[in-house]
Amino acid sequence: MLRFFTAGESHGQALVAWISGLPAGLRVDFDFVNGELHRRQLGYGRGARQRIERDHAEALAGIRHGQTIGAPIAIRIENRDWQNWEKALPVEDSPEFLDSKRTLTAPRPGHADLAGALKFNFHDARYVLERASARESAARSAAGALAKLLLAEFGISVLSHVVAVGPERLEREASWNEIVSACANLDSPFRCVDPTTESRMKAAVDAALRAGDSVGGIFEVVARGVPPGLGTHAQWDEKLDGRLAAAVMSLQAVKAVEIGSGVWNATALGSTVQDEIGYDAASRRFVRSSNRAGGIEGGMTNGEDVVLRGYLKPVSTLRRPLETADLETKKPVKAAYERSDVCVVPAAGVAGEAMVAFVLAQAFLEKFGGDSMAETRRNFEGYRKQLQEF
Repeated sequence: MLRFFTAGESHGQALVAWISGLPAGLRVDFDFVNGELHRRQLGYGRGARQRIERDHAEALAGIRHGQTIGAPIAIRIENRDWQNWEKALPVEDSPEFLDSKRTLTAPRPGHADLAGALKFNFHDARYVLERASARESAARSAAGALAKLLLAEFGISVLSHVVAVGPERLEREASWNEIVSACANLDSPFRCVDPTTESRMKAAVDAALRAGDSVGGIFEVVARGVPPGLGTHAQWDEKLDGRLAAAVMSLQAVKAVEIGSGVWNATALGSTVQDEIGYDAASRRFVRSSNRAGGIEGGMTNGEDVVLRGYLKPVSTLRRPLETADLETKKPVKAAYERSDVCVVPAAGVAGEAMVAFVLAQAFLEKFGGDSMAETRRNFEGYRKQLQEF
């Protein structure tokens, strides 16, 4: 079973990703992995932390001579900012560092601070916010990069683009070629396919920055080349749409997930929502006239693009802080300010790609299995032949 875990705090020594279940013989392109980490750091409205970190994946186990060996993989991503926090967050207890603690007793509305402090009986939310930070998504991006490399071996690509930032929204569908082009342009401030909309997005972030505020938005993840039949209708927790939605919802600040045009579909007539079916004799495959289902029907992929949208709330750390109550005194105070971003929608989209890629890779290996890439490929080719002969 393909799975991953992450460990590490925002200002700790490093982030760690542990990945288990990849077949042996998958070639790992670390330029690609590090490129994904770099993409996650980009985007207009990011804070000063991105000028400190130079995220780089270091494989500690499970990869030899550039290939997976069927063993668990451990990847380390150094936190360069640790040098500024080593005395505040030491691993071992030491009296000499007591005066260097950076306690946080003014929990931020909308953040994990208060809920976590109550859960773990901390009167200092520092330990909660360190793990709850979206910095953790760098480790997810590394795990997702490995999943992308697996999927690419079978013709599956996963990319994202930004649909909305604050009130500014792309009011049309984006083609696959436009998304590819937007992702290739690392100078794009938002990875939006329309330059005019992107300019308005930039103005919205500038206005929020001047006001000491933050903005959220919407990113869209698209997976192309996904074969029909991944996932299943048979059990509630095995339905692929549910698994994908949970994966994207688990990202920091994501508060809603949409598959296909699900929001619009909910208020439309059934005759305008369903994707009519045809057959393309040239490619010997069933096709849809539209893709409002987002490539998933009955919990299974149907051969069309898998399309999800993540709805991101504005980040909780504000330069103009909101009212809160102190954890110690219980008196009203202004919420703590931690160095933060104004807008993280493009970065969240890259993390969203990672989560979608990983869940698709899980479903792919559940269907085709294989302890080695050669075995997985044989199984996949047999299924492709079955589809062509259907």
